Amino acid sequence: MSEVTKQIHKRNPDFVPFGANCKLYERFLVISLGTGTTSEEKYDAKEASEWGALGWLIGPDFAAPLLDIFTQASSDMVDFHLATVFQALESPDNYLRIQDDTLSGTLASVDIATSENLNDLIKVGENLLKKPVSRVDFGTGKGKPVHPDITNQEALIRYLNIVYIHHQIHN
Repeated sequence: MSEVTKQIHKRNPDFVPFGANCKLYERFLVISLGTGTTSEEKYDAKEASEWGALGWLIGPDFAAPLLDIFTQASSDMVDFHLATVFQALESPDNYLRIQDDTLSGTLASVDIATSENLNDLIKVGENLLKKPVSRVDFGTGKGKPVHPDITNQEALIRYLNIVYIHHQIHN
């Protein structure tokens, strides 16, 4: 989306200005697959206030608090931006975010590649497909079902059908 906006501002003739035909944005379908977030609060403000510079780099249990916070903030900003753009374009169903906000223990770590953990992550993914389509509630930062009767799997199939039909029409 950002690249499209750049091209419009550069007056690239291949891109129609936003105001000229807002309906063109309905063609965009975005699938955002998250790596999951933990349901546990990792850092405590009182504890963090005593860390000092080194503590922010190498925190408790050799975690990297500064990196964790920047990574989570970046993910949250992208999700917020895309959700807001699609809402403003009156096409909120064209943005599908699939993310598990309840991970804990080794499932919440991105660097534990044991067979057991990978198999558990596969199960998490399979369960996510069965859950209802959700969007981030920006008040809580957690996913909230918006279509309780439509699963992530059904939404993905809808996207695939749209892309397939578009491909058939244009080829």
